[in-house]
Amino acid sequence: MRFGFSRFLVVLAATGLLATPAAAHRQWMLPSSTVVSGDGVWVTVDAAVSNDLFYFEHQPMRLGNVKAWAPDGSELQLQNSSTGRYRSTFDLQLNQRGTYRVANVGTGIGGTFKVGTEERRLPRGTTAEQLATAIPTDATDVRISESQNRVEFFVTSGEPTTTVLAPTNRGLEMVPVTHPNDLVVGEAARFRFLIDGRPAANIEVHVVEGGIRYRDQLNDRTLRTDANGELSVDWPNPGFYWLNAEASDTNTSTPRATQRRLNYVATLEVMPS
Repeated sequence: MRFGFSRFLVVLAATGLLATPAAAHRQWMLPSSTVVSGDGVWVTVDAAVSNDLFYFEHQPMRLGNVKAWAPDGSELQLQNSSTGRYRSTFDLQLNQRGTYRVANVGTGIGGTFKVGTEERRLPRGTTAEQLATAIPTDATDVRISESQNRVEFFVTSGEPTTTVLAPTNRGLEMVPVTHPNDLVVGEAARFRFLIDGRPAANIEVHVVEGGIRYRDQLNDRTLRTDANGELSVDWPNPGFYWLNAEASDTNTSTPRATQRRLNYVATLEVMPS
């Protein structure tokens, strides 16, 4: 019997031999297409959290923080939104020509503390306003961290534009040097990463080709940004790719938090040459 890749990941994770990007559940949004043409065209999007990229087997991505922006920068309404057992779906009607951006941006607070000798965790969903009452006054060994998370993709209808590619200068972001809907096998693309608007130098960026459910090798490439926060990515095959960057610093805004964890994910489609 063939030893499936998913079982292989589970065994490695249990033994502690798997690197973090491979072991963790991956968040992603997958559009039906990233390059379309015509008037009033539609794109359908699947959104989930899973081990196998672009395959539904763990849990849906919640859509409460998902927003879409049209080429002129105006917010676009999600249509026909639905959340099931393993995935969420929604539709976008593209009535403008140009490039759209769709992102799930969220923040959170996590941490642990001790009451006597008992270690406790902050309840999931604790806000900065609730932090003062969530931690007892006699707590010791308090360790609080912030998290900022961005998961996104881009769609172009007709000619590509760049208005929605401008950074917000909040958290970890990717600013495409090569347009994200102009990726072709055999042509290297260049991306710039920023943290709060400043170059994210020397951070790791993981690139994984879709379809890992059907191969025995993850083929996870780990790249590193230069002093300007930039890197170059080549594409061995056409199809969808998952790009993930992570960073951490101490630029927190939450009382008592000592660390900020930053996570960025993009789904990119690469066309044949």
